[in-house]
Amino acid sequence: MKKIHFKVLKFRKWIVNSLIVFLLAVFSALAFWGGSAISSSSTVSGVYYNGDKNSKNVSLMINVYWGTEYLDGMLEVLKENDVKTTFFIGGTWAVLNEDMLQKIYNDGHEIANHGYHHKDHNKLDEQGNLNEISTTHSIVKELLNYEMTLFAPPSGAYDKTTVSCASSLGYKTIMWTRDTVDWRDKDAELIYSRAIKNAKGGDLILMHPTEKTLEALPKIITWFKDNGFNLTTVSNTIDGSLNQN
Repeated sequence: MKKIHFKVLKFRKWIVNSLIVFLLAVFSALAFWGGSAISSSSTVSGVYYNGDKNSKNVSLMINVYWGTEYLDGMLEVLKENDVKTTFFIGGTWAVLNEDMLQKIYNDGHEIANHGYHHKDHNKLDEQGNLNEISTTHSIVKELLNYEMTLFAPPSGAYDKTTVSCASSLGYKTIMWTRDTVDWRDKDAELIYSRAIKNAKGGDLILMHPTEKTLEALPKIITWFKDNGFNLTTVSNTIDGSLNQN
């Protein structure tokens, strides 16, 4: 693995400690909001909430800042079922989990941007938005020689500035059609039902690497395949379609 030439890597121990404190604060806030998107700007143009509803493509979009211990299992399930999907990667996670990031990439999955510090982008100014997105882009580019083109705002928090900044960096802003809320509700059957309920072509299904998501994943994949859907990457699902609702 190539050595990363970023100043932040000189402070790995500080990053780990700060990240733990930060994520505790984030998840406390998320629990208060009930796991829903906290953007107050759902009418902002240029944001993908789904792909082509007339297609049979759907995507399992997996956001990664934690849950590394469940990723091997998830990757194995995806491989066994010949499914390629999209992993939205947090920058701080990528710095500390180079080998796992490489494994996700080597398995043929799409890698996408989930910001650096998991901040609410609708609370950031222009430079803050640019820094969060571009820093993660640079890290993944250095590690994988891979150019990401999709950005999912942490917690679904974005505004016009976020979308504009993402676009200026060559990114499409991605939200979701349905949320499994798997980080909060540790119930495999509930995660499964949320993933498949009223499913339609173009769906973007949000999930995370959790124990119960791993448990539900084979059943989710089987249901979509048995019902004629094509599980694929977010880029494939949104190709040629821009839908906000």
